[in-house]
Amino acid sequence: MTDTIRTAAPQTGLIFRSLFRADFTVLLRNGRTLILNIAVPILILIITGFASSKGRTSDFGLGAFDVGLAITYGLLASSLIGYSITVARDREAGVLQRLRVTPAPTWAIMTSRLLVQIVLDLVMTVIVLAIGVVIHHLEFSFWDVLLFCGVSLLGGVMFLAIGQAIVGLVRSASAVNALGRALYIVLLLLGLLGSTAVLGDTMKAISDWSPVGALILLYVGVLDPSAWGWAQTDALIATLIYIVVGVIVGIRWFRWEAR
Repeated sequence: MTDTIRTAAPQTGLIFRSLFRADFTVLLRNGRTLILNIAVPILILIITGFASSKGRTSDFGLGAFDVGLAITYGLLASSLIGYSITVARDREAGVLQRLRVTPAPTWAIMTSRLLVQIVLDLVMTVIVLAIGVVIHHLEFSFWDVLLFCGVSLLGGVMFLAIGQAIVGLVRSASAVNALGRALYIVLLLLGLLGSTAVLGDTMKAISDWSPVGALILLYVGVLDPSAWGWAQTDALIATLIYIVVGVIVGIRWFRWEAR
């Protein structure tokens, strides 16, 4: 008679912490991600600050716009060029399939990756905001900073939902890479050019409802409450719509294998 040795399954909390540490370590070792998320937004602030010192009209609203623009760039790049491409490549390499045969729940595998991105987004927000305060000579209260971080959290979730939808609809890593970069350029240009109204009122209205345009409006609204109006309210509604649609599409059509 042989005794059967039963090994207790590891606790879900321990599994999730292990996944989070592993995903965070991989992210920190990815130099491209850190450059896109932190270095480039800081560069944007330096360029806009240099433009201000060369005679561009400087006021609080304009400074808030520049800070919001820099952080929006980081959030957008983090999701469309960072998160979606990484998940697609891991899926194509079989990493996700191997993780599925471990005791880790499927929700923990994806939640860990999303949470790592959100933490990085918040860290980037604090760093860029602090530098923006110095460069553009802005003054914020503690509650202003909390509201600003809240908008960054909302924007980060929105872009991650869009990135998850892309990974759900497209299986090929190369196709996800191409689509993510193309969509990144389109959204950034639409948000920037449309918000300046140089392309006309119709394009500005479309821009205000785009992900980038909506997020920039929210940043300006929370940093300068006197600027809050129906445009900011519509931007909040648009952001929530993007999140809901992205989550539904990203979960419903997501596949763990490339084929």
